[in-house]
Amino acid sequence: MTPVAQANKHGISALVVSTLAFTVTFAVWMMMGVIGIPIKEQLQLNETQFGLLTATPVLTGALLRLPLGMWTDRFGGRIVMLLLLVASVPPIWLISYATEFWHFLALGLVLGVVGASFSVGMPYVARFFDAKNRGFAMGIFGAGTTGAALNMFVAPLIISAWGWQRVPQIYALVILATAAVFWAFSYPDPGVAAQKRVPMLEQLKVLRDPRVWKYCQYYSIVFGGFTGLSLWMTHYYTQEYGLDMRHAALLAICFSLPAGLLRAAGGWISDQFGAHSVTWWVLWVAWVCLFLLSYPQTDLTVYTVTGPKTFHIGLNPWVFTPLLFIMGAAFAFGMASTFKYVAVEFPANMGIVSGIVGMAGGLGGFLLPIMFGALVDAIGVRSSAFMLLYGIAWVSLILMYITEVRRSDILAPGVRRP
Repeated sequence: MTPVAQANKHGISALVVSTLAFTVTFAVWMMMGVIGIPIKEQLQLNETQFGLLTATPVLTGALLRLPLGMWTDRFGGRIVMLLLLVASVPPIWLISYATEFWHFLALGLVLGVVGASFSVGMPYVARFFDAKNRGFAMGIFGAGTTGAALNMFVAPLIISAWGWQRVPQIYALVILATAAVFWAFSYPDPGVAAQKRVPMLEQLKVLRDPRVWKYCQYYSIVFGGFTGLSLWMTHYYTQEYGLDMRHAALLAICFSLPAGLLRAAGGWISDQFGAHSVTWWVLWVAWVCLFLLSYPQTDLTVYTVTGPKTFHIGLNPWVFTPLLFIMGAAFAFGMASTFKYVAVEFPANMGIVSGIVGMAGGLGGFLLPIMFGALVDAIGVRSSAFMLLYGIAWVSLILMYITEVRRSDILAPGVRRP
């Protein structure tokens, strides 16, 4: 076998097992979005507390993305991913024995380490592929976010059969099996030896580049919005439309599934047309969808010459769900295009830049469910979740227009857009 063929074989194998690991860890990361519904009833939680319950694992996963991205640059994605998978098993299992609200929060913080698998797997996979195919490869890896849809499908079935306590136990065993498969079929990533010689403080200098923080803003809406809504939508359907948990989860999959499956397509299109063009249109599509999804259920009374007439204005589930599907597809393309920016502009620092951008997206995913719940408790309108995201999309569009569409030199004078 030639060296090129050998490298391609290793790269494909690493891509497949890394995507498997990311899919499984993402399903575990989103676990509270489903098992949190019976836990909410059991503990009599309000909406804000429910948001905190579902979002707590996301906080740890977000905060650990930066250090784990740096360690991936220094020690290699293979060993870091294995340690991450093995270390997450005990807290996942212990969730089944929790009885108090603080138990769930404490264990959620620990099991949240699985959410950092993204900043380990992304640079690990990218190093096996050349620049021409890197966006597509990273898109395939990013399709592991379908773990959110997998969780929405599997967890309700387990809860119906054996109760919510079985979900973390089964997930812990699956994580352990995934760790064994990953180690058996992965390979040491190329390029790590050179990174080991770079001091950690030297690596951190890249964070002075304002472009990094701009991409954090983009990712906070596409990935943060995806994560936050993946945690929130099953609950939203049960409360807004009165559906049972299984049917609500199936409809919520219409958002999470395209957001994962189409990420590879988003990577390929970003390779062909550039990250800027894809991200620009993604934000506009999301903005339009969020405008429509934001409208609350409304009864409008018009006083006519023949007397008052009342009209109902609002989205039923059969209109709401297709809009959610379109927005999920747009987020998939946006997640891929954001990391195409990173791959093109920071090829030598992908671990740390992926870590900080991923951390920003993860923090968005942590804060949004809490804010969704707080808004419902404060104003009593469930569609306020989409109103909030609508405002964040506006900020991203304005930032992109100022810094890229008008070719402003505010961020990086003379740097070509990818």
